[in-house]
Amino acid sequence: MMTAVHRAFYWLHLHQPQMRQWLLEAVRIPAPPFGESARAAWFLDQFRTLGLGNVHRDEEGNVLGEVASEDERHSPVILVSAHLDTVFPAGTPCDPIESSDSSRIRGAGVCDNAAGLSALLGLAAAIRFANINPPATILFAANVGEEGEGDLRGMRHLFTVGRYKGRIAAAIALEGGGTATAVTNALGSLRQRITLTGPGGHSWADAGAPNPILLLSSALHAIAEIPLSVEPLMTLNVGHISGGTSVNSIPSSATALVELRSTGSREIEDAAAEISRILHATIAPFTGLTSPVGLQIELIGRRPAACLPAGSQLLHTLVAVDRHLRIPTEQRLGSTDANLPLSLGVPALAIGTGGMGGNIHTLDEWYDPTGRETALRRVLLLILACGQIVPQLVQETAASTEAAVHSTP
Repeated sequence: MMTAVHRAFYWLHLHQPQMRQWLLEAVRIPAPPFGESARAAWFLDQFRTLGLGNVHRDEEGNVLGEVASEDERHSPVILVSAHLDTVFPAGTPCDPIESSDSSRIRGAGVCDNAAGLSALLGLAAAIRFANINPPATILFAANVGEEGEGDLRGMRHLFTVGRYKGRIAAAIALEGGGTATAVTNALGSLRQRITLTGPGGHSWADAGAPNPILLLSSALHAIAEIPLSVEPLMTLNVGHISGGTSVNSIPSSATALVELRSTGSREIEDAAAEISRILHATIAPFTGLTSPVGLQIELIGRRPAACLPAGSQLLHTLVAVDRHLRIPTEQRLGSTDANLPLSLGVPALAIGTGGMGGNIHTLDEWYDPTGRETALRRVLLLILACGQIVPQLVQETAASTEAAVHSTP
């Protein structure tokens, strides 16, 4: 096995230009929320070219390929993923700009998550080149729906209804740059679309009719005064408001997008209940009218809060790999694809793929892949080591699931 591992390291060392080229090609293909199909089609071609097995796109749009173990039909699966989508809407310019005096690349989504996607291809290529026969099937996934209102739909499908349901023993999500970081604490969130409706009308002729924009504004002012938890920390954000048609029209509707974030699930639910109470109190004086004010609270996203236990075999393995490579293990808090498996008791983390990046989620986003080889070795060793401890990982998942069942009221 060690000879094969060094062959994989050799591939990663020689093929950094190829990985940069993959990154540039991926960035050029738009992948807005719910619009990942073009980039997914490109990934299908890349997986087939690399010689992965069982290459296909599942019902949700995830692109999947395997390096199978000898007992491929029944072996547990180590999932290695990177999300296809970006936060940028359709029509956003996506041609990458390469610096003339450095290795830095600028472009929408170049770090989040073209860095992870190019690493996914590089790791698959290195393992195939080295002819590594893993003790557990390695499932490579370019998945949809990580950003924004995608609500982890790609991961939800894989873990709850897809053909790999119940087989995934551990999940490693490749996310952006960085060499020593690993997201082991999943930041939870709840996202709502709040809409108030009314009869609308002319600003003069229908003066006195309830105004949804003013009512929503009043409610949001009260919502902003909700005492938020400090331990665990919670944040509340109103990220978008819309409504109305003209300055001299009473609007017939007003909408706001509201987000709660915390590492505490109960705190999120308590705050959501208080938001609902405020909204219902706001419209209560208008419920008896001929044309009452309507309220709709639509859930548009729920990311579960969870964490990788300190005693997890996955975490112990990562620390051992880092010790071998002489790098620190920097555990971080974040909202990633790892949220979903962690909430189900499956050992999971999100990990950086080397290089450096900045201005994430802006049009000035940048990425410099210089020196990413150490991070890629780190991920490769983690993947292969997970294959060696599959029985412990499976047992860990089973124990976590049983504990969750017994703790349910």
